[in-house]
Amino acid sequence: MTDNNDHSRSSRATGRFTTQSATRFDTSSNATEGLTNARTRIVGTRTGVLADVVIVIVQIASSVRRWMARVARRVGAVVTPLGWAIGIAMPIAFVFGYLLNWVELVTFAWASLLLILIAVIYLIGRNPLSIELRVAHSRVVVGETASGEVIVSNPRSRRVLGASIEVPVGQGLAAITMPSLSRQGRFVHEFAIPTAHRGIVQVGPVRTIRADPIGLVRRELVWTEATELFVHPRTIAIPSTSTGFVHDLEGSATRDLTNSDVSFHALREYQPGDERRYIHWKSTAKTGTYMVRQFEETRRSHIVIAQSLARADYANEDEFEMAVSVTASLGVRAIRDARDISVVVSETTPDFAKRKVLEVRPLATITRSRLLDDLAVVESAETALRITDVARVAADQVVGVSVAFLVCGSGASATDLRSASTKFPVGVEVVAVVCDPESIPGLRRVAGLSVLTIGYLHDLQRSLARSAAA
Repeated sequence: MTDNNDHSRSSRATGRFTTQSATRFDTSSNATEGLTNARTRIVGTRTGVLADVVIVIVQIASSVRRWMARVARRVGAVVTPLGWAIGIAMPIAFVFGYLLNWVELVTFAWASLLLILIAVIYLIGRNPLSIELRVAHSRVVVGETASGEVIVSNPRSRRVLGASIEVPVGQGLAAITMPSLSRQGRFVHEFAIPTAHRGIVQVGPVRTIRADPIGLVRRELVWTEATELFVHPRTIAIPSTSTGFVHDLEGSATRDLTNSDVSFHALREYQPGDERRYIHWKSTAKTGTYMVRQFEETRRSHIVIAQSLARADYANEDEFEMAVSVTASLGVRAIRDARDISVVVSETTPDFAKRKVLEVRPLATITRSRLLDDLAVVESAETALRITDVARVAADQVVGVSVAFLVCGSGASATDLRSASTKFPVGVEVVAVVCDPESIPGLRRVAGLSVLTIGYLHDLQRSLARSAAA
């Protein structure tokens, strides 16, 4: 029993994030209430054998459809629609031309065959070029300017013909026309990278396009690897002195006893294994028995930032983006202050799951960049856990919590926030940050819960400053 208590105290002191090896599902009777994944849309709440058979058939059909689409994409990447039309019309023209002794059809068939052979010749070979892709930065903030460069060199001793170059940039495409290059010539082209939306923008790979003059085939030659540009959410500088919720708890004593800390509790008899530096010599001289000091373990603040990804907790996408920026700003400030911190977001329930998944996804908090990289790719989802369930799981899995920030939008009601705050143990300071541009910014406190309502990201700084001064 002593070993278990020591392990428990050690976990609380380090603020360790604990996770279970298996995915947890909600086994309560209302586990499917409000669930809108693909399974519930197909069979509703039915869980019998017939419902499982229907789901298996749907999954198989979906897999076959994806496989056929993948094959069609690979073939379609080389043969153009005109090439398909000529390839289908040619054998038909041969058959009916010779059967009907129709000279025009026979001529068309042979001409089509000749064009196909010429097109195949255009696909053979590779241009003697050296192509390099450069992206100035690997990380930018949403809205900042970003650009890339394509550098083409001719290492040969003879002139090379011009070429068409394409660079995929996110969902778009940068088309570049390269002129002919003399020997040892060099061509540089700069292009813009869109950063209007948070996420990861894949730039490249750079590819050259080889096609026949008629346009029957189109071959893409890949020259470089793809490069990723992380577009981070906006953050706001939060002064360390503004985190009054943390300073109020830092260093206060708990009821857990330990052999080494700063808060003295009592004296007890020496036991094998105790450190001799804690022997109280005056008491030892009086009693004739070795006596050692015992201390109360002091609180070490561990901050948890939990954000809901459920679309029902937000009125629109603007609220969600503001919430991501709030999570990023709080997390970056805590990392800079070298505090123990855990940042978690909702997990989503798979489309064909029978029960709601009760899990949260921890984000990297080793460095500021790692946290912002993870936040760059979080997306809202219909089947993600709502703020109450996020708080419930976070309180269960993150040990040693002293301050919990719950980040959501105007879709979470006051009842939801109060319910979420009750999931944490007594003594944990729970702060709900509600992103709602339609409401008046402010701070209100109820039993065990502080609610910060912000309309703009800069309201977060002012609200935290007022809370620290209060």
